[in-house]
This record gives sequence, C-alpha cells and structure tokens, in this order.
Amino acid sequence: MKTAILFALLSLNLWADAHLFVYHRFGDAKHASTNVSLEVLKKHFDYFKENKYEVIPLSKLNQALKDKKEIPDNWVVFCIDDSYKSFYTNGLDLFKKYKYPFTLFVYIEATDKGYGDFMTWEQIKDTQDYGEIGLHSYSHKHMVSLSAEAMRRDTDKALASFKKHLGYTPKYYAYPFGEFDERLKKEITSYGFDLVLNQNVGAVSSKSPRDNLDRIALTGDVNLKYELRIKYLDAQWHSPKNYPTNAKLNEIHVTMPASIKKAELYVSGGGWEYIKPEEGVFKSTKPYPLKFKRTRVIIKYGNAYTSKIIVKTSQK
Repeated sequence: MKTAILFALLSLNLWADAHLFVYHRFGDAKHASTNVSLEVLKKHFDYFKENKYEVIPLSKLNQALKDKKEIPDNWVVFCIDDSYKSFYTNGLDLFKKYKYPFTLFVYIEATDKGYGDFMTWEQIKDTQDYGEIGLHSYSHKHMVSLSAEAMRRDTDKALASFKKHLGYTPKYYAYPFGEFDERLKKEITSYGFDLVLNQNVGAVSSKSPRDNLDRIALTGDVNLKYELRIKYLDAQWHSPKNYPTNAKLNEIHVTMPASIKKAELYVSGGGWEYIKPEEGVFKSTKPYPLKFKRTRVIIKYGNAYTSKIIVKTSQK
C-alpha cells in the first residue's frame, strides 16, 4: 500500500508536461507591464536552445492531445496575444532567426479599424509564413461582462473578418485577458475550436482539457527555470463558478488525486495556506474577502498547479 502511494506521489512530480508561454509586446519600453525587451527575448531563446527544449507549433500539441499521446517534458509553445505592431517590427526577426514557431492571436477590431499600435492584415498575412494564426476576439472586451447574445455577436464578427482576410477559419481561440466563466466557456466552445486557451498558472499534460489550456505570461526578465518547473495538476473545479455578489468567497470545492493529503491554497490578496484534501476532495466554507475585481484561486501540490480566475462583472 505504501509503495502504491509513493508511486502516485512521484508520478505527480515527474509527469511530463509541455509549457505554453504567452508574449504581448516586444522591445516597447513605453508599455512595461506587457513588454519583453529584445535582449531578454534572446536570453529566453538561448536558454531553450541550450537546455534542449523543443519549440513546437501549437498544431503539434493539438494533435498530440487529440491522439491522447504522452506529452514530452521538453516541449515549449509560444503564443503572441493582441497582434501588437511591435511583434512584427521588433520581435518577428528573432523568431525567424531561431526558427521558432508561434501562434499569433489577433485582436480583430484593432486591425480592421487600423489602430496605430497594431498589425495590419498584410503584416498578419506575412507572419503566416513563420507561424500559425488564432483568434483573440473581435473587440477585446471583458467578455464575461457581456450577455450571451453579445458574446456570440463578437465571435461571429471576428470569425467573419478573419475568414474574409485570411481565407480560412481559425482553429484556436485565446480569451481576452485570459478570463472566462462558465457562460463564456459554453459560448466559445460551441464554435468548435480545436483549442481554447486561458492565462492561468499551469502546464499542459495529456490529461489537459483542450477547451481550457493553461498559459504562462512572460513579461520582463522572468525566471525561466522556475516557470519550467511548473507541472499540471489533474483537478476539477466545482466551485467557485462565479464572482460572489457579496465579494466574499464562501465556498471552494475541488477534486484531485486521492493520493494528495496535503496541498497549498492561494486566494488573491492573501498568502499561501496549507489545506488537507480528504480522499481527493477539498471543500472549504471559510470566508475569503475578495480585494480585487479579478481574483485568482490557486491550488498547488509541489510544483503541480491548478487555478481558476473569477471576475466581478455587471451580469446579474
């Protein structure tokens, strides 16, 4: 019995997981909160190269998940959100030099209306020679605050423009701001995207749901060695589902492998605390006052993470 438990614990820590990283702006110091300098980007790329990581296109990960194949621990996927012009003018040359594929998620309205800080359709077409193109909504609003009808209207408009300019329907969708709730998830998954991506702390294993893949944002000079230690924690979130109306989180309910007897919990604005799941079930009715409109709830076991974002909205 002890041997079986030990094996289960080791499996959680040694399980091979891929890592999805997301960038936004490149060499654009005016916007530090979403920027990576070209010097740091080169340092990232050198680290992956020197440590034998394989940078793969999102389509290769997609196929492995479809086929339920084991995911190698050295796989890395790059995502570029928002289609800022600085990617085309500053960042793309480094991707080309290292021959690293990527998926560019396009903020359609910004390109349709010619916003000055964003790529044109001609520039987006040009990037197709080096990477894949996905969808990042039409209006890049906080989608969780929209009605179901408005969610569909935004997505329909985005898909129509995407197909008009690029000639095909995108296979991948990344939530604006990485945010979603059950309502938005239901609407977006109804379109049949192969993969839907969030921006939660975590990694991707063969058990990862294809409609909810975790991505880690790389902004500034982050510790890549630390980020690459992060593993996927196979867990199901039952609550919270929505931001509580009284701004107090009174229920957390998560199921996970029964071998986990002690883990850690974090709620934005507070510190880490130890929790003790029972037979793979963690339930808490402890009230957590929510200090922010956007709150992360994270559970980790060793280096394995599962997390959820809840966002205060105008929806009743």
